[in-house]
Amino acid sequence: MVNFWEKLPKPIMALAPMANVTDMAFRSIIAKYGKPDVMWTEFVSADGLMSPGREILLNDLKYSESERPIIAQLFTGHADKMREAGALVRKLGFDGLDINMGCPDRSVEKQGGGAGMIKDMKNALTVLEAAREGSGLPVSIKTRIGYNKIDINGWISFLLEQKLPALTVHLRTRKEMSDVPAHWELMPEIVKLRDKISPHTLIIGNGDVVSIEDARKKVKETGCDGVMIGRGIFGNPRFFSATADISVPDKLNVLVEHAKLFEKLLGGVKNFAIMKKHFKAYVSGWDGAKELRVKLMETENASQVQKIIKDYISKL
Repeated sequence: MVNFWEKLPKPIMALAPMANVTDMAFRSIIAKYGKPDVMWTEFVSADGLMSPGREILLNDLKYSESERPIIAQLFTGHADKMREAGALVRKLGFDGLDINMGCPDRSVEKQGGGAGMIKDMKNALTVLEAAREGSGLPVSIKTRIGYNKIDINGWISFLLEQKLPALTVHLRTRKEMSDVPAHWELMPEIVKLRDKISPHTLIIGNGDVVSIEDARKKVKETGCDGVMIGRGIFGNPRFFSATADISVPDKLNVLVEHAKLFEKLLGGVKNFAIMKKHFKAYVSGWDGAKELRVKLMETENASQVQKIIKDYISKL
């Protein structure tokens, strides 16, 4: 088994998996304008991949070579489904498999997946072992610091005992959702536990990271091996690059490129309305942005987006 984790430069900068955001079109744009060290797919149901509806879900596992190393993130509460889905992930050529043990969505938890796993360590271990058996790939985990309360000595210690290649920790509990500041003050304690229990496990922190400078500062202050950025990257495809600043015309041109790529890669299977959640991120922070955004929200395809943006830039 090739463990790509061992070859990544530190500090590791990662793009977080986000539902209906980090699809292939979005990741391709990020890979082009400021590639992180490692990327995740959107989280995908292992149960769904093993059902008659798998053909639709396979679109969430599309990726390009420019995105490597690329990790498929799956969720399930059923070991047999994870074993089968793991084999599929390997067949599709992914570099690694990540198990989502942190998503607070109730429909995910009802299946025993996501944050629901925090309440059932026995099943979490069974699913992890099935992922390893099925995929033969490095299997990492993304989770939270507890369910209703902070449980580093219990839950996080348990995961470290599994000798994972990498553990991503969203520094909030399931109960806290994203309603409180991430508990970065707890990261040194997590790193200390790692050093004691599983020195080779990479620890990646997640939550409230607003810039690359902020990410590096958090690594330096807490001792973790890297940072995963989610919402902080919205609207700035150059977030991970050396030159993160981007002008308004450049940002708008990337938006057009993104819309076209979404239509080309996913137009037959995903509604164009999904693109609209990106409009607010790309189009904000300057005078006239709101008016432009209102126009863009009325669009139904990439051609309409291109026309509106072209007209707008010509008047700048």
